[in-house]
Amino acid sequence: MALDETIREQAAAWAVRTSDAAFEDWEAFTVWLEQDSAHARAYDEVMASVIDATEALPVVPPAQNDTDAVPHVPRRRWFAGAAGVAAAVAAAFGAWQFVPTTYSVETAPGEVRLVELEGTGQVELAGGSRIVLDRDDPRVATLEQGQALFTIDHDPAAPFTVTVGEDTLVDIGTVFDVTHSAAGMALAVSEGAVVFNPERQNVTVSPGQRLTRPAGSDAYRVSAIGLGQVGEWREGRLTFQDARLADLAADLSRLTGVAVSASELSANQRVSGSLLLEPVRSDPRSLGGLLGVPVRHNGQSWEIGTR
Repeated sequence: MALDETIREQAAAWAVRTSDAAFEDWEAFTVWLEQDSAHARAYDEVMASVIDATEALPVVPPAQNDTDAVPHVPRRRWFAGAAGVAAAVAAAFGAWQFVPTTYSVETAPGEVRLVELEGTGQVELAGGSRIVLDRDDPRVATLEQGQALFTIDHDPAAPFTVTVGEDTLVDIGTVFDVTHSAAGMALAVSEGAVVFNPERQNVTVSPGQRLTRPAGSDAYRVSAIGLGQVGEWREGRLTFQDARLADLAADLSRLTGVAVSASELSANQRVSGSLLLEPVRSDPRSLGGLLGVPVRHNGQSWEIGTR
């Protein structure tokens, strides 16, 4: 849940008060914390920002004639009194307004990463993928490249939305797999349902269905897919049907971390099948027998297709 400005302002005020050595109203502070879990989260974030901001404050040396003064030990050792905290809070809180709410998560080829979405579900990223998420709204995402399996807690009042290039996918179910590549966009559903471009085509994709849209085209195709094939890359398998050899090579590179390419003459050759990724990762030459095509290393990648 996003923190609103009122809570942030309250947290900043409490940060100043609780850092004063004379502060005694801990009961009221505790009541405020317990009113809402967002209060404690906001307070922790303010205090973390204050620590960083305080380190940037200039250190004022003691006066030369102050040798007889009794040193003051602040309640929190990293602060130089409430005045310093107030300055740090002001600096941190002001800078906070300019911190972008979006952030990206990226995986290297061959890497798989699980990302938890606060109060929403989770997303698993396949290799060579990048997704943009929003700290203030965990129910929106943008898949910029690669492949991701979404497992979402459905909320009719707040549908989960994924932007994929020019396409918009709105979740009305729970589990679906999305691919964004140079070949285009692909959506496969294993549980619930997803609406493809509600404001345009408005197509509902149901469990056991796969929708594909080629890059640069508004045309799309809906076909059947086995439920076990949705997100199967997590288990180390890749199934392909009537796929261009060039597109298959790109998928293999992304999922295994091994550089695979299609020869220029064979790039548009169509193939269908299913293969395990680990044998390809261990020995790319095995693709020859699996696909029935020549395989050679051209100095930069494992090239499949006509020599």
